[in-house]
Amino acid sequence: MDRPRRRLETPVGAATLLLGFEQPVRITRAGRPPDTLVSVYCGPTTTPAVGEHGGRLSGIEVMLAPWAAFTLFGTPQYELADRTVDPDVLPHALDRRVGELAGALAVLPSWEERFRLLDDVFARWWEVGTPCSARVVRAWAELVRTGGAMPVRLLAEEVGWSVRHLENRFREQIGLGPKAAARVLRLQRALRLLAAGQGQADTAAACGYYDQAHLSGEFKAMTGCTPREFTTARRLPFAAAPPRDRMDGEATSLVLASGAPEGGAEGGTEGGADFSYFSKTGGPA
Repeated sequence: MDRPRRRLETPVGAATLLLGFEQPVRITRAGRPPDTLVSVYCGPTTTPAVGEHGGRLSGIEVMLAPWAAFTLFGTPQYELADRTVDPDVLPHALDRRVGELAGALAVLPSWEERFRLLDDVFARWWEVGTPCSARVVRAWAELVRTGGAMPVRLLAEEVGWSVRHLENRFREQIGLGPKAAARVLRLQRALRLLAAGQGQADTAAACGYYDQAHLSGEFKAMTGCTPREFTTARRLPFAAAPPRDRMDGEATSLVLASGAPEGGAEGGTEGGADFSYFSKTGGPA
């Protein structure tokens, strides 16, 4: 691109592994200092983040089911919730460094060869990884299937555990407790419906929010903007390339202004999720 790009990324029900080839990305999350990394691991989150790069970024972004990330890296996922880290600082027992894998991918001449190598490496890591509980996988699948609408008590009954045991195992292998994970999955469904043109009241009812005010409060807390601000920004024409959402069929991203409007925050404020969405002329960056 001919200029830097800033994007707001909303919480999604997945962990992220970015295998960067050369250029770094700067990631800012409210309440935490920015991280500037070439390769990135981020577990499931309940808060938004802003990613910035200088106009050129290359690599492979892998979206992982949270329990699969636990198996691959063997790290209790609650230690990584709402955090961004260099994957090579994780105490995993992999047969090669993630940075070395990214370098090997970068020099291959085609995407087919890159994906083939990635498949081979992931298969080896999976075979020697820390096994995930089948009950955690089942509970996660039920939450995904219901869009986060299944009560925790019923979820525990479904898998044959107490609520306390389910919460502990979920935090270990998913990164969030089942209630927090359900919030993220409800938000994800609401984002999808709103981006498709459904109204806020109907979206609130479809996703299990008490009312439209409940939807708006959760939306603001987890994305930093209101439902109306999000849907309006998604419809604006883009001077450069439009945003590519991180997951097919989901609405996960907003392109942000490269500079803050007068009186606005530049990308995040400590202690809260307050982001600027529009340039002074009203259009996106």
